[in-house]
Amino acid sequence: MDCYTPPTRSVLGNEASEVGTLKTGQSPVKPSILNRINHGLERILPERRLFLRSDTETRFILMKPLTQLVALAGSSAIIAWSIFATAILIMDNIGAGNFRDQAKRDQAFYQARLNELASERDTRAGEAIAAQERFNAALNQISDMQTQLLATEERRRELEIGMEAFQKTLLRVSEERDFAKGALENLTASLEGENGAAQNPLVQARDLETTVDFLAGALSDTATERDTVVADAQAALIAADEMAAEIKVLEDRNDEIFRSLEEAMTVSVAPLDKMFRQAGLSTDNLLREVRRGYSGQGGPLTPLSFSTKGEADPNAARANDIMSKLDRLNLYRIAAEKAPFGMPVKSNFRFTSGFGPRWGRMHNGTDFAAPIGTPIYAPADGVVTFAGWSSGYGRVVKIQHAFGIETRYAHQSKIRVKVGQRVSKGQRIGDIGNSGRSTGPHLHYEIRVGGRPVNPMIYIKAAQNVF
Repeated sequence: MDCYTPPTRSVLGNEASEVGTLKTGQSPVKPSILNRINHGLERILPERRLFLRSDTETRFILMKPLTQLVALAGSSAIIAWSIFATAILIMDNIGAGNFRDQAKRDQAFYQARLNELASERDTRAGEAIAAQERFNAALNQISDMQTQLLATEERRRELEIGMEAFQKTLLRVSEERDFAKGALENLTASLEGENGAAQNPLVQARDLETTVDFLAGALSDTATERDTVVADAQAALIAADEMAAEIKVLEDRNDEIFRSLEEAMTVSVAPLDKMFRQAGLSTDNLLREVRRGYSGQGGPLTPLSFSTKGEADPNAARANDIMSKLDRLNLYRIAAEKAPFGMPVKSNFRFTSGFGPRWGRMHNGTDFAAPIGTPIYAPADGVVTFAGWSSGYGRVVKIQHAFGIETRYAHQSKIRVKVGQRVSKGQRIGDIGNSGRSTGPHLHYEIRVGGRPVNPMIYIKAAQNVF
């Protein structure tokens, strides 16, 4: 293929020659717009011919200046577009690289934060276990203290009975002694006042000797019994003093145990009371409702009484106060099992959206982002009231708990419970998914009290501060 450029020729000359061949009377032909454009461009882009040779023939393509200009403009546009597109791709790759780096940094930060939260959670769990152990030790001390107090009270009762017996014996011996003295005086007076002539002296002497012997024996027995009673009374007094000292030691020890238990009850009950108040629950109504379900009487929570004389015992009052706080703590424990104080997701997750306005609309729950199939657990005991598809929620489960609390678990990939089923705390109820109105796999978790949505983080943080 050869390219041949013909010699430049004047368009006007050609036209003049053509005009010269016109017949007389004909008007000359005006040059067209394309010819004028080609004539103007010939100085820059002269007309070219593109020859195409083969074995049998030769052909050529005439490339006018305007055609060359269009080809150059198209080639320039294609080259400019290629440069522009390449620049956009390069900038996009650079921006994507920065975004990936930022995402990696954010992931590392969130992972470190999750590790810190996990460590803090383990620390809180250890503290809760230690508190439970201290509480169990305190209960054991209460049991030992009750055993010691009952043993002490039994010994004191035996001593009181012994002292009363000793006092009765002393009173009886004193009365017998006084009676013997009175009889001796009466006998002496009768002997002195009787007429010796009216009675036989031998009989009188024999009777007198018999009476004296009887009185001497009675006085000897009385003296011996008196000495025995006095010795027993002294021994009883010594034993009573020793028992009083032991009782004083036991009272001091019991007072110390009572103080420790009172402090332990205060430390244990106050955080639970604060937890329920932060969750927006009335503690009085809550305890009243739990008592209605657990209204049995008797057992270790029966009020104690350590007095055998019907008198008010301060130790019994303190013990009953501790038992009342222990009852309150037990009721709080039952309520905590029935209220959703816990996390519905135990695997690794990321908080993506909290409770409150979002995009001009109210977001009534908290979102936990995690891979599809991540287990979802019930945070408290309850009954399943709904399990199926709901517009916007996708696959959703609703659980009714005590105290008018309802929890909802939306966007699930698989539901593992049925309507009417009773679930326990920690039971798996479904899997995280991306169903319904969702932009990615996550769990939408709601808590409603009396039908009104509340922030689930109030319950989660309240539980973390205690457990």
